[in-house]
Amino acid sequence: MTAAAPPRRLALVVIARDEAARIGRLLDSVRPWVDEMLVLDTGSRDDTAAVAAAHGARVAHFAWCDDFAAARNHALDLAAADWHLVLDADEWLIDGGPALAALRDSAPGFVGALQLRDQFDQGAGVIGEASAWLSRVLPGDVRYAGRVHEQPVHARPVQRLPLVVGHDGYLPTALAAKQGRNRRLLEQALAEHPDDAYLWYQLGKDCAVYDEHAAAEAAFERACALPGAAASPWWLDLLARRLFALKCLGRHAEAMDFAHTQLDVAGESPDFFFAMGDLLLDLAASQPAEADQLLPMIETAWQRCLDLGERPEQVGSVAGRGSYLAAHNLAVVLEGTGRADAAAALRAAHPWPC
Repeated sequence: MTAAAPPRRLALVVIARDEAARIGRLLDSVRPWVDEMLVLDTGSRDDTAAVAAAHGARVAHFAWCDDFAAARNHALDLAAADWHLVLDADEWLIDGGPALAALRDSAPGFVGALQLRDQFDQGAGVIGEASAWLSRVLPGDVRYAGRVHEQPVHARPVQRLPLVVGHDGYLPTALAAKQGRNRRLLEQALAEHPDDAYLWYQLGKDCAVYDEHAAAEAAFERACALPGAAASPWWLDLLARRLFALKCLGRHAEAMDFAHTQLDVAGESPDFFFAMGDLLLDLAASQPAEADQLLPMIETAWQRCLDLGERPEQVGSVAGRGSYLAAHNLAVVLEGTGRADAAAALRAAHPWPC
């Protein structure tokens, strides 16, 4: 009788620097489901290493060399498990622990994607949430490439797993603390790979979160011009972000021309139509003589968001743009044009979450 194969080892792998305030949250959320937690400290000046050890992690140290892939790969080498769950200190497991633990009985023949829920400041004290699917559950031999916004290199199929992870690294305090870090590394990476559309997209995102809209648009425009960009999984996110940047710059005509070229590609994206409605409303405000002509187009854009509904499977999808956020904007337009009853019905059908 053949003996059963031993369960495969599953390890959490983290690189961290000056994350003493948050790393305990991550480790506590994952610890019940994994065999080991490896934290690679890349030069903390606070108590990150001590806090990590106190929460059950094995701590190692790495001399930072301006290369995220190098740090992650060193951490993966040290963990040396059959499966690696790769998270950052500003993330935490929300749901899916049993599915994670079940990987011990799965052969590492695929890469697992998890749903990352990014929190961000929508203004007026409102916290928004964007969704992305990221390949973060890796077979033991998979390693990373890329100085910044590094990606796992593999030829295995990607399988979406029922894992949900939170991320609050885009909230104002966290953004202020790391301003300039990724920009410098992205510029270095682009000097080495000037035709990498993904790096230009990431540079545009980095500029956008600091309200540097001209720089963001320049990077997004460069990404759009490069071969293969439109077939990338992040393309829909780029479209919505680029329309917003052009709106903020007052370049409405360019934005509309660009949007019209993307209608077929983005026909199922509530984020795209939300950005269209926002763009058209801003144009109407800047050119009141055209408001009556633009109003039906604005309503159509936000109604299209509601018809599509929430699409969290799309990269960069923002919660609410297929429901309550679009409904709120549309209701404001309805009220402003004397249709208060229709606005009230719309708000009742799509209430703001508690």
